Amino acid sequence: MSAPERRTGSRRAAHRAPERALLAEARGLQPRTVALRRVLHRHPEIGLSLPVTQAAVLADLRDLPLEITTGRGCSSVVAVLRGARSGPTVLVRADMDALPLTEETGLAFASEDDGAMHACGHDLHTAMLASSARLLAGRRERLAGTVVFMFQPGEEAHHGARTMIEEGLLGDASPGGVPESAMALHVTSRLSPGTLQTRPESIMASSDDLHVRVVGSGGHASAPHDALDPVPAAAAMVGALHTMITRRVSAFDPAVLTIAHITAGTTTNVIPESALLEGTVRTLSEETRARVLAEVEQVCRGVAAAYGCACEVEIEAGYPVTVNDPEVAERVADVGRSVLGSRFVEPMPDPIMGSEDFSYVLGRVPGALAFLGACPPDVDPAEAPPNHSNRVVFDEDAMVAGVALYSGYVMDALRPG
Repeated sequence: MSAPERRTGSRRAAHRAPERALLAEARGLQPRTVALRRVLHRHPEIGLSLPVTQAAVLADLRDLPLEITTGRGCSSVVAVLRGARSGPTVLVRADMDALPLTEETGLAFASEDDGAMHACGHDLHTAMLASSARLLAGRRERLAGTVVFMFQPGEEAHHGARTMIEEGLLGDASPGGVPESAMALHVTSRLSPGTLQTRPESIMASSDDLHVRVVGSGGHASAPHDALDPVPAAAAMVGALHTMITRRVSAFDPAVLTIAHITAGTTTNVIPESALLEGTVRTLSEETRARVLAEVEQVCRGVAAAYGCACEVEIEAGYPVTVNDPEVAERVADVGRSVLGSRFVEPMPDPIMGSEDFSYVLGRVPGALAFLGACPPDVDPAEAPPNHSNRVVFDEDAMVAGVALYSGYVMDALRPG
């Protein structure tokens, strides 16, 4: 261990007790955190335009010594807290948008808007970050640097983080300056409440959507020889694509390809003109992502040609791979051990093949995403409805840990030397 590492380790050990005290402060803020979370849960909004959510966040922050700006092309909120001393800038993020689901949880504060639900915990993230801003504002005399609180719309497939970056969030003209590190938490119903997991390198996958139209020539179903049936070509294409993944992609740098939607024809006695395949491609490295997408197009065109058909391949680019900086990921885990206790911090054994647009931030700033358990205490995490289920329920007590973790990360990064 180098001398700087020894100094960092001893400095963190010396401040272990104050960091553990963050839990008590977060617990004191819990009524306010829960109140904001429930307001957001009752009124979920989807996409980049979240006026009700934005107004609730602004109202919760308005009495704090923050420099606040809002987005031009989306309902984002950026709140800047300047410490008492100069130092680096760190960014902490919460996503705010909901999913297009009709809630079936039976909660007393369930969504009041049919077709929209906070089924991924973004309402918890937003409330936790708002309370962290309050906790840290009370400790600004102990901060040597600047905190950027990033409240982001449009995480669920709407590229909200990219929109905020395009509006200058991470640029030289950013209100808080260019961040030196970034951190985000994501709750999950599949971990015990208050458990923290993260990992170095790839933690979540890229996500791209695949649309393939196989074009033949229609005719009567009784005379397929007089037509050019696209259905057998489409069926063969599904098998060929799945085989391609197993034979062209390394098992040590995996990819997932799923064809989830197939449509063709209108009735039983007509051979259709075309068939449509749609699905998703997930990878854990940008190199494999590029290779798989190129192979997908080659396989589709080859299979179509073998059946005498034409095909149109459209790949709709989604989120990049979410890649944690190893040093920041370890810092998050170290803060977790200091704030929560070692028994609540676990190594994350495998990446998740879901995707996250915090990947856009991590592509520009060294940082880390971590998962926080929020399974209700009376439920087995292995049997809990997962994130994105319209029956998922999160333990609100886990927000105490989340507020303390956000705050602990900032205080560790901006501790006076």
